[in-house]
Amino acid sequence: MCTLGYLVRSQCLPLGYFNMSLYIYIMKNFKKCDGDRVDVVNHTIKILEDNPYTEIHIGTDSQNKSEYTYYAIAIAYRFGTRGVHYIYHREKVPRIKDRFTKLFREAELTIETAEWLTTKIPSLKVELDFDYNDDKKYFSQKLVSAVKGWAESLGYKANIKPHNQVATKAADYQCR
Repeated sequence: MCTLGYLVRSQCLPLGYFNMSLYIYIMKNFKKCDGDRVDVVNHTIKILEDNPYTEIHIGTDSQNKSEYTYYAIAIAYRFGTRGVHYIYHREKVPRIKDRFTKLFREAELTIETAEWLTTKIPSLKVELDFDYNDDKKYFSQKLVSAVKGWAESLGYKANIKPHNQVATKAADYQCR
């Protein structure tokens, strides 16, 4: 079993398929950059109380290294032109060799995290950052219309390259 979902035929199933207590474990194991664990809901509420105009971005990135795939989910809090603070969760799963599956999993993790957080804080406005490029020369272009449509159908603003990539930059940093 991988910790992000159930391992079936060497692939992890989407987050919606696995035990809710495991999902709560993941949400409770976000960290600040200094390594301190943070409760996502309380942290988000505190930031919004202190900075009501904060933009919240959620994004995921992944990297294959040896026999594992590393995923990092980042929740970035953008304080206008005054900078960004982010929290993240990093996970290691058996290597996902298929690029489409690996990239689509990033979208699943991003959307599931946004759905969970907006359920806990119903008035929350969130933007989703996807590490996909609309340029046909990139493989990720194959996912753009499906993932962007999925996110927008749920009421989120979806950002793809080269636009506003706050959370995916943080996730990329944590994956490396």
